[in-house]
Amino acid sequence: MAGILFIISAPSGSGKSTIVNQLRSLVAGLEFSVSWTTRGPRGSEVDSREYHFTTREYFEEMVRNNEFLEYAEVFGNYYGTARSTLREAFAQGRDLLLDIDVQGAAQVREKCPEAVSIFLMPPSPEVLATRLRNRSRAEGAVQEEIIARRLARARLEIENYRDYGYILVNDVLDRAVEEMAAIVAAERIRRNGAAGTPDAERLLEIAEGCRTANSETRIRPVLEAFGVTETTADSMGAA
Repeated sequence: MAGILFIISAPSGSGKSTIVNQLRSLVAGLEFSVSWTTRGPRGSEVDSREYHFTTREYFEEMVRNNEFLEYAEVFGNYYGTARSTLREAFAQGRDLLLDIDVQGAAQVREKCPEAVSIFLMPPSPEVLATRLRNRSRAEGAVQEEIIARRLARARLEIENYRDYGYILVNDVLDRAVEEMAAIVAAERIRRNGAAGTPDAERLLEIAEGCRTANSETRIRPVLEAFGVTETTADSMGAA
């Protein structure tokens, strides 16, 4: 049986990698797609663990050979998901989690409309800026112009929130991890059965509360903090 394809997107610095790492330690049968990128490793990143690090020339050769399910250029570097990753996971009947930006997510949704999409929001620009500075400091230097550019991009990415089936706000890490795990469990229950137990009903309820259609009250302060209006989001969704 083919597995479930999960997509998670978030502005840089939102804590996505931390949540994904914790999720993988809690949830069995969930493969993580290791993306390809032309950027260099950061901090303790290891080749083929966080990313497959490669040259621009080799990446572009993979593009010409149609080896990517999706790819995009972000801040001057390529990022992409190899088609082989999806084929191998589904051949084994395992679920696959893609950690990709909004450009890549749009490409995957077009090719795989059954995919489950999740958007992770930071609680505010101030919190996001702090996280970006802390990460930059850990990497050896804080460059305010880069942080400002990432904050501006975060706003543009958040405008696409309505394209996603679920919304998470990473204001409390443990809660965000619990909600992410509940979404995975709920989608498995819906597709494979096993609902009806108290634990299954609890997970379904948590996941349902994270659906974009049910998240308006929770995400409104985030949208306001980033200056994203309903009109802007509507126009982005219609584009």
